[in-house]
Amino acid sequence: MNLYSALRASFPADLDSTAIDHDGALYSWRDLECGSAMLANWLGRLDLAPGSRVAVHTDKSVEGLMLYLAVLRAGFVYLPLNPAYQASELEHFISDAAPGVVVCAGRNFGWVSKLAFQRGVRWVFTLDDDRRGTLLDRAAQMPLTHEPVPREPGDLAAILYTSGTTGRSKGAMLSHGNLLSNAQTLQTFWDWRRDDVLLHALPIFHVHGLFVASHGALLNGSRMLRFNKFDATAVARRLPEATVFMGVPTLYVRLLQEKALDTRNVRLVISGSAPLLIETWRDWQARTGHLILERYGMSETLMLTSNPCRPEDGDRIGGTVGKPLPGVGLRILRDDGGPCAAHEIGHVQVRGRNVFSGYWQMPEKTAEEFTADGWFKTGDVGRVDANGYLTLIGRSKDLIISGGFNVYPAEVEGFLNELPGVGESAVIGVPHADFGEAVVAVITALGQPPDPEALIRELKGRIAGFKVPKRVIVVAELPRNAMGKVQKKLLREQYTGLFA
Repeated sequence: MNLYSALRASFPADLDSTAIDHDGALYSWRDLECGSAMLANWLGRLDLAPGSRVAVHTDKSVEGLMLYLAVLRAGFVYLPLNPAYQASELEHFISDAAPGVVVCAGRNFGWVSKLAFQRGVRWVFTLDDDRRGTLLDRAAQMPLTHEPVPREPGDLAAILYTSGTTGRSKGAMLSHGNLLSNAQTLQTFWDWRRDDVLLHALPIFHVHGLFVASHGALLNGSRMLRFNKFDATAVARRLPEATVFMGVPTLYVRLLQEKALDTRNVRLVISGSAPLLIETWRDWQARTGHLILERYGMSETLMLTSNPCRPEDGDRIGGTVGKPLPGVGLRILRDDGGPCAAHEIGHVQVRGRNVFSGYWQMPEKTAEEFTADGWFKTGDVGRVDANGYLTLIGRSKDLIISGGFNVYPAEVEGFLNELPGVGESAVIGVPHADFGEAVVAVITALGQPPDPEALIRELKGRIAGFKVPKRVIVVAELPRNAMGKVQKKLLREQYTGLFA
């Protein structure tokens, strides 16, 4: 079984019909088939070892989607990377994953290629969002057909890097079977229909945009209206042509600010990747008449729970992430390991065919994150009501989700603490009307207090923009408990109204 073969089997009989409308540029299903075949043939010419990783650090484009499909076809492992990542971040991913190929945006070729070649990468190509790049140049003369390399359900298909509260990012290994089983479950549970049209305005370097949205349309043979970047006015203009829309909470907040918001043909709107404020859920219902469907997933597990799609399956309850999807086991445990009663808050653990096999080259960390009886510890805290609906209360780790992107305080603190004038730092998330949570750094000074704005400017050149604190606050000392640990809970409470 190769995941691409399963997706390809769902393409419409008329391969010349439109698969993707990319801002007026039309791509047919045949284009996807032939384009990914040419790229897969080129990858096959590179004499890569079986299971080689292909790291992709590019802007969103249809050709980027073709590259993902080509990596699957060729039997290699896809490694998507946020194009906002800077050199210090990319260095870790390349050193850890040891990819055989790196594909980057043309504007970054100089520093990316230097970094990659120094770490033993054999091939570096460029791919831009205007259908240009050395990768396309090389693949242009390749055959238009390609037989997908056979793969078993447990064979590795992708690695998604996800950070913890300490140390650098770790790679979650997802198999062909993980990805296909979850896509098939969502196709049924979300009642995908043959005439559905998906408006796709999400990035494709993480689960939501690639493995939920793109897989959903491809597996269903549905047309996509794609945007490289989210623009509320442009999305609102084309929303009447769509039947399905997926977004992070920030997107819904911004769409509600648009004067023209026509959802007459939309049957399903889905939110994920970050908590959706109940006010946004209610405002959307009042404005459009639609109830947003909230769901819950992780890089390590893909989708785990979902509010119902069909009325006969139950009500959509705002503030909850629904019930476990078919085939997903979910339990809530107390600190002592005992099961929680209904409405009792505890630790969320899951299992199922969608759950990853472990972290790349980290067997000890993998063993630590699974229980003796095979359940994955999500690190989230929540409760299940008497009807089986899960409500997430918070995270046992210090994860911040800002605009749908994960920010791990320990990583930002590591960069902050290296800057002149910074003694110690504590990075927290506080409520923000647009982003859900905003990153805030509270620091102590080492000697002369540093200029907060200068620190922010310096960080913008070192880490991705979504990780950069929106505010840096200098204090005399950080609050600590009797054991000397910084009490971030007190900081969050102190600065909770910072952006009110």
